[in-house]
Amino acid sequence: MNAFVRMLTHELRLALRGGGDVLTLVLFFVIVGAIVPFAIGPDQALLARIAPGIVWIAAFLAMLLGLERLFRPDYEDGSLILLRHAALPFSLTVAAKIAAHWLVSALPLIIASPILAMLLAMDGEAFWRSILSLLLGTPALAAFGAVGAAVTVSIRRGGLIAPILIAPLSIPVLIFGVGAITGQQAQAAMLFLAALSLMALALAPFAAALAISSAED
Repeated sequence: MNAFVRMLTHELRLALRGGGDVLTLVLFFVIVGAIVPFAIGPDQALLARIAPGIVWIAAFLAMLLGLERLFRPDYEDGSLILLRHAALPFSLTVAAKIAAHWLVSALPLIIASPILAMLLAMDGEAFWRSILSLLLGTPALAAFGAVGAAVTVSIRRGGLIAPILIAPLSIPVLIFGVGAITGQQAQAAMLFLAALSLMALALAPFAAALAISSAED
């Protein structure tokens, strides 16, 4: 456990060293939501109705921006080979990277979501549901993103291919994420989101570790 915590701390330190990356993700998230009101006009009722979908699409697209730095820098400088032979099992190393990716890519978006809620004219109940749905669903997006980044880590310009691979996996998360905010079965959608995240987090470290090992062998 101590080795896992040290690995997580190390990944967070590396990710936060370039603080501009986190700011870029947050600005992209907010800008996507800010553009939509200009596109559909001043109809606040329509804007509030489609706001949950906009929030989730903006979060999904923003999290894609951070995939390139998840494994590729370590792959290019040879660190992944050393990590595969470290005392900490490689799947736990990948799990630490996924956790750091979520903390750096998803948590800032959740913190910035009040800005998006104001821009999209969301009411109080929809806002709190969106916060909860993002907390429950974005870990699955981070896990799926890690698998896509691992599969394409040895491919030149793999960052362009990874989003195509993970988009089909992410569609159920987006569907249940929107349903958790506005659907009649919001509670059931929340439970499905939690189940998807738990399943993804349980399987993704092993799948990503296997993909990276296959790419390096």
